[in-house]
Amino acid sequence: MPYVMFGPGTEKIDGSVHKDTYGFLTKLARDDTTPGLHIEPINGSADPRTRTGRVTKFWRAVLVKLQNRTGDQPTYIFLGTYPHDDAIELARTTRVRINPANGIAELVAAQSAPAEPAPVVQAPTPGPASAGPATLRSRSYTVDDFSALGFDADFAAGALDLTDEDAVLDYADRAPAAWQANALLDIYTGASFDTVRDTYRLATPATVPDSNDDAAVLTALEHPAAQMEFALVENDEALRAALANPNFAAWRVFLHPTQRELATKAWPGTARLTGGAGTGKTVILLHRARALQHRDPRARIVLTTFNRTLAEMLKEQLQALDPSIELASDLGRPGIYVAGVDALAYRLLATASARGADPGELTAAVADVLGSRTHQVLGNTWPRAWSAALESVAELPNELRSTAFVEAEYATVVLPNLVTDERGYLKVRRAGRGVALSRARRMAVWSVIEAYRASAAADGSTDFEEKAAVAARLLERSPDARPADHVLVDEAQDLSPARLRLLRALVAEGPDDLLLADDAHQRIYGQRISLSSVGINVRGRRSRRLTLNYRTTEQNLRYALGVLSGTEFVDLDDDPVDSAGYRSARSGPTPRTIPTSSLTDLYDTVGHVLGEWLDAGAAPGSIGLLVPTRKDGETLPRALGERGRTITFVDRDTTSSGSPMVMTMHRAKGMEFAKVILVGVGAANLPRAYQIEHLPEGDRPDALQRERSLLYVAATRARDELVVVYSGEPSELLPG
Repeated sequence: MPYVMFGPGTEKIDGSVHKDTYGFLTKLARDDTTPGLHIEPINGSADPRTRTGRVTKFWRAVLVKLQNRTGDQPTYIFLGTYPHDDAIELARTTRVRINPANGIAELVAAQSAPAEPAPVVQAPTPGPASAGPATLRSRSYTVDDFSALGFDADFAAGALDLTDEDAVLDYADRAPAAWQANALLDIYTGASFDTVRDTYRLATPATVPDSNDDAAVLTALEHPAAQMEFALVENDEALRAALANPNFAAWRVFLHPTQRELATKAWPGTARLTGGAGTGKTVILLHRARALQHRDPRARIVLTTFNRTLAEMLKEQLQALDPSIELASDLGRPGIYVAGVDALAYRLLATASARGADPGELTAAVADVLGSRTHQVLGNTWPRAWSAALESVAELPNELRSTAFVEAEYATVVLPNLVTDERGYLKVRRAGRGVALSRARRMAVWSVIEAYRASAAADGSTDFEEKAAVAARLLERSPDARPADHVLVDEAQDLSPARLRLLRALVAEGPDDLLLADDAHQRIYGQRISLSSVGINVRGRRSRRLTLNYRTTEQNLRYALGVLSGTEFVDLDDDPVDSAGYRSARSGPTPRTIPTSSLTDLYDTVGHVLGEWLDAGAAPGSIGLLVPTRKDGETLPRALGERGRTITFVDRDTTSSGSPMVMTMHRAKGMEFAKVILVGVGAANLPRAYQIEHLPEGDRPDALQRERSLLYVAATRARDELVVVYSGEPSELLPG
């Protein structure tokens, strides 16, 4: 059976011909001699290996045929489906070559003219560094420097005098190969040539490769930098998924060399991936789960995140990446088990006896975490239990009468430190807590906690924090019952200490045991914590920071980073975090901020922007309208419906019907849209005063930072176009 490889151009296939293209490629992959395919060479083509194939009467596939080393079945590089005449011209003028400087396979235009001139810029004049922006030439780079790495000389020459980031982004779009575009941006934003050489594996071949040798080309296609544009499609289901989603090439197949390395490398122990929104952390976890399963089909792999919604998205994305992936039937079974952390905790407790845990061990684990009480822990605690406990303790000062405060105290101090009595609470360190407590105040807080625990014990219930803590303690007491060989964690910055401790307990310490992906800038739940406090240690070179944004444009990224400016962030290792070096390889329109005079004016404006996009041909389901609160989300569909626009409010219990989606900014985490409107980002709506003002003074700065992170998360959901609409005064969180 022939092999099919996707190459540049597959993401541009007209949607109307996806089905026919799938049918053509499926037949091709089974037998390239099938009647009706009409695989034909092109007379006078620059590369005699180029072919066209008949998709329909009007549409033709463009292919490059390479004979495999064994000589039995060929590999076809699929370059897209085009109208007949366009396909013939592309096949006639395109050739696959091996870059002689670095051994990377590239698709180039035959006898290509010099790169299109870069935008005209004012030549730099001598003077102090502050006189104007630095160019590559002013930084002493030459065409020869770039050529030594394998850059096209004409392309490099056109980049030397660019002085504006937008101009560099636009110019990078004309690069002869994807690796050259990305490497140019790396160098322009400060990466050294040595760093670029290492990142893209730009080693000079021992001998000059022969581009006419099919076997040599096939080897060159395996180069990590070549795989940014060329990828083998392994089966029919993967082929169908590729063609059904125009953005398939953006993340499922064509990985950056850094992503591919992190997805496949063997870590000596626990590791971390950090990086801003859209830098590919989730993509790496998905590919890594797949790679670990391919390495050992019997491995027990857990892929998890902080809530059910995101876990379902991970499962969908994993199956889209590889429809043949083996999902585990249960926690502890071979395959990939995908679930939220709370579901993992519940599953462990519900099946403890079936997994061979001694009943006494569960009782002991409950006692270790919650003190002496019944071991019945599967019921869910009454939602108003903390409020009732607060009302029962008269001596608690008013400034501490906040459910958010006592819940945070319980989750970050009491549970992770296994505090079960007042004496223990009076002695425990409260590292990282913003509100200082005297002995008397600690005693009052403990009275609230004691009342809360007594009520839950009477009901035989626990909250999710407690379930995670008890499940972690059960595994710590029974290490032979650990149900995983590898654990991969997304959005780790939003996990509480008990949940992180549970994840540490799921797998024994060792090679490839635990991989955490996190971003301090996206912490919108919970409190600041450190990994070391829950027994997770990432030592030496086991932490990697990602800076290249694959989702959004540079313009949208700058806007989102502006939301974070002026605020100090720390990561899960208590190290300072900044946004230096974050960049995107994509360019687009500047985000629009539209003030309105009233709520009616705001709805009119949102309806007008939505109409502009839909009238211009935007797919309705690719548009997201993000709001600060659920109430805003429930109101917006009715308001826009009165203006002739149909949108759907999406929450945990509803899904999109193919129309533009409105959801809260919290719910939108993990999502992405081609176009986004942030609705109602005014001073009266964000930050949400009611979430902050009832907190003790010492907890308010961190709560305000989470509101800032929430707006950052919302702004980074936009791939291409971002519009911000508010009424009255703008939010203080918006960039100046």
